Amino acid sequence: MPNSTQQPHVSINKDASNNDINNVQASSHRTDMQAASTKQDSTNIALLNWLGCLFFGFIPPLIIMLVKKDDAYVQTQAKEALNWSITFVIGYIGLWIVAMILGFILAFIFAPLAMIPMLALVLFGFSHLVFCVMGAIKCSSGKDFRVPFNIRLIK
Repeated sequence: MPNSTQQPHVSINKDASNNDINNVQASSHRTDMQAASTKQDSTNIALLNWLGCLFFGFIPPLIIMLVKKDDAYVQTQAKEALNWSITFVIGYIGLWIVAMILGFILAFIFAPLAMIPMLALVLFGFSHLVFCVMGAIKCSSGKDFRVPFNIRLIK
C-alpha cells in the first residue's frame, strides 16, 4: 500500500521549458520592434505633415488629419499644422489689406515709406517658413510642436 505522504513524481523537460522562455522573449522583442516601427512611422508622417504645410498650405494637414485617425501623435501635429495654416492665411489677408491702405497713404507723404508695410508682409511670410521648419525638426525627433501664437480653431 502506498504511503499517502509520498509526493507524486513529476518530470520536467528542461528543453521544452527553455524553448517556452525563448519563445516568450522573442515575441516580446517582436512587440518592441513593432512599437518602435510604429513610432518611427508616426514621426515620419508628422514630418511630412509640416513639410507639406510649408509647400502646399492647409491641404496636407487636412488630408493627414482625416486619414490617420488612429494615431494620436499624428492627429495632434496635423491639427496644429492645420490651425497654423488657417492662422497664417487669415493673418496674411488681413495684413495685406492693411499694408495696401497704409502703403497708399504713406506714398502720398513720402514714397519710400510705402515700402514699410510691404516689408511687414515679407516678414510675416518668413514666419510661415520658420514655423513649418521648426515643426518638421521637432517632429523628426518625435517631440510635440506647438506654434506660439496660433489660433486653435480645430481642437
